[in-house]
Amino acid sequence: MMRIYWPYQTIGLALAISLNMTGFSQGQVEDQESRFPGAAEQEVAQQWISENALKADIKFLADDLLEGRGPGTRGDDLAQRYIVSQFEQMGLEPAAPSGGWIQKVPLVGVTTKPPQTITFQEDKQDLTLQNYQDYILTSGLPNEESGFENAEVIFAGYGMQAPEYDWDDFKDVDVKGKVLIVMNNDPADRPQIFAGRTRLYYGRWDYKYAKAAELGAAGVFIIHTTPSAGYPYQVVQTSWTGEQMALGGEVQGRLPMEGWLTEEAARKVVGLAGKNLDQLRAAAEKPDFQPVPLGMTVSVNLKCQVRQRETGNVLGLLPGTDPELSKEWIVFMAHHDHIGMTPARDDTTDNIYNGAVDNASGTAVLMAIARAVMSLPESKRPKRSILFAAVGAEEQGLLGSEFMARNPPVPAGYLAAVLNIDGVNILGRTEDVVVIGKGKSDMDPIIERLARWQKRVVVGDQFPDRGYYYRSDQFSLAKVGVPGVYLGAGVHVIGKPDGWGRQKLREWTENIYHQTSDEYSPDWDLSGAVQDARLMFYAGMQAANQANFPAWTKGDEFEAARLQAIGQRDSK
Repeated sequence: MMRIYWPYQTIGLALAISLNMTGFSQGQVEDQESRFPGAAEQEVAQQWISENALKADIKFLADDLLEGRGPGTRGDDLAQRYIVSQFEQMGLEPAAPSGGWIQKVPLVGVTTKPPQTITFQEDKQDLTLQNYQDYILTSGLPNEESGFENAEVIFAGYGMQAPEYDWDDFKDVDVKGKVLIVMNNDPADRPQIFAGRTRLYYGRWDYKYAKAAELGAAGVFIIHTTPSAGYPYQVVQTSWTGEQMALGGEVQGRLPMEGWLTEEAARKVVGLAGKNLDQLRAAAEKPDFQPVPLGMTVSVNLKCQVRQRETGNVLGLLPGTDPELSKEWIVFMAHHDHIGMTPARDDTTDNIYNGAVDNASGTAVLMAIARAVMSLPESKRPKRSILFAAVGAEEQGLLGSEFMARNPPVPAGYLAAVLNIDGVNILGRTEDVVVIGKGKSDMDPIIERLARWQKRVVVGDQFPDRGYYYRSDQFSLAKVGVPGVYLGAGVHVIGKPDGWGRQKLREWTENIYHQTSDEYSPDWDLSGAVQDARLMFYAGMQAANQANFPAWTKGDEFEAARLQAIGQRDSK
């Protein structure tokens, strides 16, 4: 589940490198200039990637009519049909693996009714916590009833096993049938091991649940803090209540109980055992940490409603012009879904999660780029094929893109690169371009070159502790080896004081992200979104026309998957 992003997912700024032509031969200068957008690309970008075009699509997709575009709902179907109509009008070809425009994605929906209280029992005393206020519980399994009786409770540090870093929070302790309390994120004071403040996949909630399920635990409570999560507890309350979804078929890596505790509730629980939460957390920062039994038990019974649902990935293709390179595909991707609706408490309560920024805006950019690509003269169309993928159920755990990665329209070894759009800049033009995952692939030089041409500078993730690279759809394709570009909104807004952009993004995360207030506003300044969208368009065209097949940086965590995918391609 993406669970949060917009503010930091559109572009990045690295070191500014001025382009000094002194000493270049004429041939070198021409070669350098040829790597910038040509006249035809600039013309179609100006025509089709505009503020008015983005506003029109955002306003429709985020309208109350679509009821928040929850997966498997009427609004979800309307969004898919709208995107299909636009793709068809542009002249794209349907590209779903089974034919047609829509790759159907089977889902199973689980709506959990948690107990209003749960009680931790120690020999001499008990502690009762309140649902929603102190904890959030869901079942990860598609069963009508789930839970456990008198399960032993263990504090398990970060809940990580990272053999390449010689790190194991479990130390061969048997946790089968037990309930774990774990910390969010990964050790921040171990830069030589865990990249310091840069959150790795080990720091993600989905990793922690999957690892605990692998070890046979009955359930997990993750301790929520705003710094460790990157968002306030209200986002957990919004995102983890109501219907939760998984891909249909065999369920793997899920637990009978997947829960969150507030920091204050966690402090009370470990206090019941005579322990100090801060001391436990300090011990967990060291590789010699041992799991700590808390000498208490807890029972949880979850009643669930289970139903089969279906969403769809809308896939449109422009075949490439080169006989050989056209076998390879560049993917532009954005998710079309959002959270949907909750039951209305009264006639005046807004219960629609419109998802205007997240991600009607990204879908609007996807369609704008598609219109620009399709408007290129025949002689200027890209050599590689271009796939436009509007994927579903991202908010439920990147499910649509995961299904596409498992069932790609062409083998993964032919997917050259992905350019993912998840939220746009609504604050205005920026001096910076934020690249999420900067340094991971050789797509970076393309972005840096184009940013210089736009008179901007590229920087890395401005909030590396939040692990944004693993929170949006490019991660699904990365796992099967496809490198990509994921841009986050710049923070240095032109004409605004230093720190203004960062503060506005922080306020957005705290007050609007995954809330009913994520609605289109005429106060938005989409000039920065246009700036970023055009950069993405140009970057995709350069990747589509370059001779080299995009690659991960040597030693990157996804390099092995890429080599395997290419090897399977070459062996066929």
